[in-house]
Amino acid sequence: MTEVAKKVDTVKLTIDGIEVEAAKGELVIRVAERIGIAIPRFCDHPLLDPAGACRQCLVDIEGQRKPSAACTQTVADGMVVRTQLTSEVAKKAQEGILEFLLINHPLDCPMCDKGGECPLQNQALSNGREESRFHEHKREYTKPVPISSQVLLDRERCVLCQRCTRFSDEIAGDKFIDLMERGADEQIGVFSGRLDVDPAEVVGETGLEGAIDANLLDAPFNSYFSGNTVQICPVGALTGAQYRFRARPFDLVSSPSTCEHCAAGCSMRTDHRRGKVMRRLAGDDPQVNEEWNCDKGRWAFQYATAFDRITEPMVRDPKSGELRKASWPEALNAAAEGLLKARTEGGVGVLTGGRLTVEDAYAYAKFARVVLGTNDIDFRSRPLSQEETDFLTSVAGKFQVTYSDIEAAPDVVLVGLEAEEECPILFLRLRKAANKRGTRVTSIAPFVTRGLEKVAGTLVPTVPGAEATALAESAEVRAALSKPGALLFVGERLAETPGGLSAAARLAAETGARLAWVPRRAGDRGAVEAGCLPTLLPGGRSLVEPAARGEIGAAWGLEVGDLSERPGRDTLQILDAARTGALKGLVVAGVDPHDLPDPAAAEEALEKVGFLVSLELRLSAVSRRADVVLPVAPAVEKSGSYLDWEGRVRPFDAVLRSAAMTDARVLDALARQLGYQLGTADTLAVLKQIGELGETRAPRAAAPTVDAERVAEPGTGEAVLSTWHQLIDLGALQDGDEYLAGTARPPVARISKATAAALGVADGEPLNVSTERGRVTLPAAVVDVMAPGVVWLPTNSPGSTVRRTLGVSSGATVRISAGGTS
Repeated sequence: MTEVAKKVDTVKLTIDGIEVEAAKGELVIRVAERIGIAIPRFCDHPLLDPAGACRQCLVDIEGQRKPSAACTQTVADGMVVRTQLTSEVAKKAQEGILEFLLINHPLDCPMCDKGGECPLQNQALSNGREESRFHEHKREYTKPVPISSQVLLDRERCVLCQRCTRFSDEIAGDKFIDLMERGADEQIGVFSGRLDVDPAEVVGETGLEGAIDANLLDAPFNSYFSGNTVQICPVGALTGAQYRFRARPFDLVSSPSTCEHCAAGCSMRTDHRRGKVMRRLAGDDPQVNEEWNCDKGRWAFQYATAFDRITEPMVRDPKSGELRKASWPEALNAAAEGLLKARTEGGVGVLTGGRLTVEDAYAYAKFARVVLGTNDIDFRSRPLSQEETDFLTSVAGKFQVTYSDIEAAPDVVLVGLEAEEECPILFLRLRKAANKRGTRVTSIAPFVTRGLEKVAGTLVPTVPGAEATALAESAEVRAALSKPGALLFVGERLAETPGGLSAAARLAAETGARLAWVPRRAGDRGAVEAGCLPTLLPGGRSLVEPAARGEIGAAWGLEVGDLSERPGRDTLQILDAARTGALKGLVVAGVDPHDLPDPAAAEEALEKVGFLVSLELRLSAVSRRADVVLPVAPAVEKSGSYLDWEGRVRPFDAVLRSAAMTDARVLDALARQLGYQLGTADTLAVLKQIGELGETRAPRAAAPTVDAERVAEPGTGEAVLSTWHQLIDLGALQDGDEYLAGTARPPVARISKATAAALGVADGEPLNVSTERGRVTLPAAVVDVMAPGVVWLPTNSPGSTVRRTLGVSSGATVRISAGGTS
């Protein structure tokens, strides 16, 4: 920067006698923070727009007649600022504000959930008056007001700082909570006008029992990010039902952790007491999740202490045919004997699922190749394709898009991805870029989703299965991606569209746009890099390349020819081979058949396979059918790392110490039982192995070149099915939290106005969606803008288990009819 530019862009001011240089437009409170001067505040938050609502940050500025709010006052050249440290005027002003705030605020800090970590409590001691002059009766309200099943409001604690309303409006885009009433009655609430309702009388959404129907109230605080308002509330007015009155901050031990639910890679803080997790909070990581997280990441941790948690190994008794508890030596011996026999007679397939850490995924990849002598391994417990296998093999390790790139991008195109449902922090960053920098978001999808509306995005209406054609032929998409810095995000659902991933890779190459693949689960990106694919070895090495096999063989101490060069089967092929007897054994880790394209067929394969080993956390459809069940540790009880969608390493340590073992350690013990040394018993040892592999020098596989297929026109009474998971649904890691389940979006069947008119179905009336397998009936949601001849259903929500009930996935033709008709 030149001296001239520097003089234009910066100013000099004095704060408490300290001369400082600051950027034009910077806030006084930020400049003071930078030089170590703490100005008390409640409404101010660095990621929210200035509000000046609480007035606690008043400072004395030379030349002004009255104190000014430091959180809204921008710096000026020659400005002289005196804070409460050097100005009696500022000190008295802050004392006065605190006195007003405490007039009606209850002084019951020991029983308040915020007690011990409360800015009001701290500032009352450091910046408030020694005694109160208010002796009248304090204002009282009925409490708590359940503004959702998860968030409770204690109105008498609220200081109207508006952090919660500003977050909901500015960051999440969910303006369900706002200021109500006027004057002395002004309060925070959901838009119901019924803040006087006794929560004990409300039934329905709140889960509380009483006499008043919750439907009489207005919509609850329906946001996937509502928990952030609890965390940033400075006075304990908003509390989470799950944690409320169950612990105090000074009783808790806090540990940094990483969210295990999706590919966003959120930094977390886990608070525990006496061996039990009490709450989880968003961590502070400016490069990833900033200071936010979604409600699923915040509250979905009860699964680790569910009643069906497996804590001891089990083996199937040959006489009774029932699973019984066994010692570790007995279970490992039984598993080793069964796998040895199955490997000899026909082979063993390995299904890892998407919940694994990088270290665990690497252990499975090595176990499959070294111990089982097979490349029949796949992490994808969902619809997939050979095209996707080839795509991931060709681009493994190549994705280099980051969160910060989103904020610098002029245009972002999404295809096969609904960010708010499938990667919420990615959605927040898209919304920030759209609002702050004017980034234009374009979505190739069947209809305008709520998330797309909140980023003011543009829809390219597309029938499921036609995404490849849209990528190839849409002039709007090509123009957007041709701009320097443009980004193309593809979701895992694009694998269901023939030619979709090929078209995306081709379009990115032609336009110069940067391509990013966003899976849904936390362990998916790491599983790719670790080699949990039938055509991929650890480190992004293509199995078909002799040099790649040589690198891995040398690292693992294998002889030439020990590492099979024959590409393995993918998940669906493994299950089909198990069902027909071509494979004699399966090793399965954390796979839920509900997520597979045909759950019934998957369960048939699990029933028919000769020998089944399940490494599992809880009793499941897999472990109940297993011959040997080996318990493994949940994320909270182990160390490891995930790779987020960027490819950024997200390490974490064990929060709770227990006897539970990682998948990698269990596999190491099982390998030793079979006479092999994996060296994966310790997380650090696995990391050392991965690090020693380094970058591959072998050639990469070519990108797939699959042609798009024509989508069949649905006939009368038919539609093309579109479906994806909602963030909060029936997923196995969300079990056990009724409060969180209460905030799930109601399952509906979305159709266009034209389709609704043809069927004679009005908004809210039941709609049947059926196949030869079964039928799903949900309330119709008539959408203004939607691709013609499409019906959308949530994949795995209450009343809408699409794959199990209908036996189909996106792009299939289904029958639709008005409720009550066949």
